[in-house]
Amino acid sequence: MASLRHEFYETDEKLTISIFDRGADPAQVSLTFEPNKVSYANGEKTLSLEPLKGRIDPERCDFTVGKVKVEIRLVKMAQGRWGGITGDAPDPLQTAPIEPTTSPAVAEARAKPKKNWEELTTKILSSEKEVTTDEDPNVGGDSTVNSFFQKIFGDADDDAKRAMMKSFQESGGTTLSTNWEEVSKGTVEVKPPTGSEWKKWN
Repeated sequence: MASLRHEFYETDEKLTISIFDRGADPAQVSLTFEPNKVSYANGEKTLSLEPLKGRIDPERCDFTVGKVKVEIRLVKMAQGRWGGITGDAPDPLQTAPIEPTTSPAVAEARAKPKKNWEELTTKILSSEKEVTTDEDPNVGGDSTVNSFFQKIFGDADDDAKRAMMKSFQESGGTTLSTNWEEVSKGTVEVKPPTGSEWKKWN
């Protein structure tokens, strides 16, 4: 009789056992599920796991045969971690099925409503304070920039207004100055942004 290497991982609801039986033929593999025992057979190779650390529901247990291993999924009768597959003294907490009347904590967890993410997102977005242009000058894009320049122009004296118009027109919109003393001395030079080239259209 050949021994089979196996390992497991578990959640509160299921325990999954991987039996490493390379090239197992699905037609030859047989599994028997009992409330406190699992038996595996593939020709001469057998594996019996008993007593299990907790009770399982034989009707809901299943398995799949892969190229390298056979994966067995045991459905626990009671939620919780076993910490192992077998044990001489099964955990008393795991031996009885969970009933809502006897275990209010678990019943409460099951009855917990699902989160309505859409409603939650809408609530968060509506509760967010709208950022003003004083807090962030970039809010609102071009329209905000235009209103910003209109405010400067509106509050400026005649010399500053003349300087703004002359510098903006002569530089092709690349410079805006409020200093009339400087702007009045000559033509305002075109200063395109870094990485761009100024072209005059005919």
